[in-house]
Amino acid sequence: MHAHLKPDRLSAEVARFAADALARDNSPRTVEGQVSSLRAFVVWCVERSLVEPVDVTRPILERYRRHLYHYRMPNGKPLTIGAQRNRLTALKVFFRYLTREGRLLYNPAAEFDLPKPHKRLPRAILTVEEVEAVCRQCLVHDTWGIRDRAMIETFYATGIRRQELGNLDLYDVELEQGTLMVREGKGKRDRLLPIGERACAWIEKYVTEVRPMLVTGDSELALFIDDRGTRFSPHQLSDKVKTYLQEAGITKPGACHLFRHTMATLMLENGADIRFIQAMLGHADISTTTIYTQVSIRTLKEVYSRTHPAKHVLHSQAPAEDTPAPTAADLLDALDREAVEEART
Repeated sequence: MHAHLKPDRLSAEVARFAADALARDNSPRTVEGQVSSLRAFVVWCVERSLVEPVDVTRPILERYRRHLYHYRMPNGKPLTIGAQRNRLTALKVFFRYLTREGRLLYNPAAEFDLPKPHKRLPRAILTVEEVEAVCRQCLVHDTWGIRDRAMIETFYATGIRRQELGNLDLYDVELEQGTLMVREGKGKRDRLLPIGERACAWIEKYVTEVRPMLVTGDSELALFIDDRGTRFSPHQLSDKVKTYLQEAGITKPGACHLFRHTMATLMLENGADIRFIQAMLGHADISTTTIYTQVSIRTLKEVYSRTHPAKHVLHSQAPAEDTPAPTAADLLDALDREAVEEART
């Protein structure tokens, strides 16, 4: 019998897995992402006449790993290591579920290693001057600009994710106390954050002057409301922030997450303990925070200038005001002469 005529039990098990995950109160977005990865795997399996869960063995998973490595998207680019990890992680969770439920005698993904993630730095952060330039752009847009300024100030002050900002309710911000409550953030974890006076002032202005004109029955509790009277979606927020960045003449990649990187990096530069930044960002693992909050090049250059011996050579050879500045070759000659003198002594 041909594979396409056999009952596809893998797809049925994926549906059961999704229902079980939702019943266990897992995040719907997480489950949706896992199911998407699993469906792609099922298609790959069926093309190879693998339609039963027992057909999937460790060697099969290794073949699929190689398939993902060589796969090219419609634009010709390969999957990132992160995307490959996400798809393979869904398989590990899925086969652990099948084994736990007794539908498989052993878990073929139990000893299956995931690709090592690349510890990449944030692609860009904003300077304080660039943040101010973005904020000034909002005021050009009159009434709705007050709302947009309040949202950008909230991103900058707290570093919350775009989904977290969209989920904020009216009473999640305590303006007098200067606090903001993120409810069921990533990993369904709540966290209480401080929020600066300037952000609070803009939120208060928005809530008093603008929000009453936008609120409808569908958005009665939402803090930030779009032009149609509903909550902002993550994509809406990204598009809006990207527009303001472009209007400010900023071409750095990113949108809402730029303010998250910026907040964390500036706090670290100004002496904040990384554990407090971890709490602000809502990271379960501090190793994630260290990737987001690398010391900026400005701070590194300041330390370099204070401590690197080459700096002392430059100052020792400083020219008088009426003499030309030394060239790179002059400095190299000075270093060579200094090394010769040290050798003689």
